[in-house]
Amino acid sequence: MTAKVNYADVEVGTELPAQTYAIDRANLVMYAGASGDFNPIHWRESFAKAVGLPDVIAHGMFTMAQGGRYVTDWVGDPGAVVDYGVRFSSPVVVPDEGGATLEISGKVEEKLDDGKVVVALTARSNDQKVLTRAKAVVRLA
Repeated sequence: MTAKVNYADVEVGTELPAQTYAIDRANLVMYAGASGDFNPIHWRESFAKAVGLPDVIAHGMFTMAQGGRYVTDWVGDPGAVVDYGVRFSSPVVVPDEGGATLEISGKVEEKLDDGKVVVALTARSNDQKVLTRAKAVVRLA
């Protein structure tokens, strides 16, 4: 599989189409099973509130994974991602009723050698930035 996006077709400042991802408690339970992270702040409302959180929160790595999904969906090849990193700035609060949404957008920040670009991501939930310094280095076709 190779990237579907061509290096020649993007410039610094090229904006990636924004995507919105729905998150509900079932997603968190499935992620807990896959990751082995069964911390009750991710599934038990009474526990989350007892430790000072507003409600159940998504796993940070689940949130980060959605950013990775956003990049791989754009480029069309998971193997094209050379590097990816984020800092967590706010949790994604996932109420039992209605769940949460995670809105991710991106912009080509830099063109590197060998067909690679740096994509800066913005991830927001409930009008709060939930990831900072979120960047992916992607090798394009």
